[in-house]
Amino acid sequence: MTTVTPVTAVTSTVLNGIGIPQALRWHEDALWFSDIAAGTVHRWDGSGAAAKVADVPGAGGLGWLPDGRLLVVSARDQCVYRQEPDGSLSVHTDLSAVAGGALNDMITDEQGRAYVGNYGFDYEERTRDHPHAQLFRPPGPAPTPIACLAADGSLAGLSDPVVFPNGCTFLDGGRTLLVAETLAFRLTAFTVSPEGLLVDRRTWASLIPPWLWRALTAPGLKGTVVRRIAALLEHPRVTALSRKPALIAPDDLAASPDGTVWVANSLGGECLRMGPGAEVLERVVTSQHTLGCVLGGADGHTLFVATVSTLDPELSATVRGGRIETFRLPEIPTTERGTAMRTSSERSS
Repeated sequence: MTTVTPVTAVTSTVLNGIGIPQALRWHEDALWFSDIAAGTVHRWDGSGAAAKVADVPGAGGLGWLPDGRLLVVSARDQCVYRQEPDGSLSVHTDLSAVAGGALNDMITDEQGRAYVGNYGFDYEERTRDHPHAQLFRPPGPAPTPIACLAADGSLAGLSDPVVFPNGCTFLDGGRTLLVAETLAFRLTAFTVSPEGLLVDRRTWASLIPPWLWRALTAPGLKGTVVRRIAALLEHPRVTALSRKPALIAPDDLAASPDGTVWVANSLGGECLRMGPGAEVLERVVTSQHTLGCVLGGADGHTLFVATVSTLDPELSATVRGGRIETFRLPEIPTTERGTAMRTSSERSS
């Protein structure tokens, strides 16, 4: 993994009192996001409080059809809901037959095709009484495909299996889909075929040294020791003392107009801008653990970040310590601004 000394900056908070904010989208001059703890979808125009626009059990990824109707992933129901013009919800597609676990994030393109990930296993059950590091005990997290949906909600196909597909974004004008494999510590690229299928899987950036990955996933005594050390390092008191996380577990992604990508690091309070091969170019420090990011604002160069004080859904619903934080990026050249807006809003919707 190649790194350079990144430019470091700090965010400011613009919204708080949220459970677990996720799936940040910039759409029609406003910030949209889900609160998975509350099961709600919100829209914020930059003034006052965010307005609730839908109630969806386990609300996750967001997107839009060409006619403007909102699509919302329901992690709990393993389906994608469609909000009709009258505000009612209809099942756009049911993915319970192909998802190995709760549904996760989603992205839609300009044609209304949607790409939906899922955990691949019962994440809450496996982490309820055990450190996250134990997820890597052989055989490790179960790989799972990304569902490719046509605009009418029908299943067009499945990608090759990946590990815990999470946030995703389009590159190359929509010809490439980049997905965060959170529990594999890597960013993986797919070519989007003319039919809307995901083909030609390849690693875009590996975010963990190969020797450490082998040690973390090793059987026997060696792997047990490494995972126990990792469990100690993930304790909240330890992470609070660390100014910089030891690893990057990518959650959400936001494409930048220069071909680089912003990555929300769920292991710590930071968003990183990086290029292919994991070269870190810029680091934005947040007040809490980061889960989501998107580029937006009137000129397309405000970085919005979703942060949380705890990942426990039940505790989050009570504490409501989730925040939306922002950082103003340097001016984007006029010739690139249109591309930036298309990439960070409609294509990350």
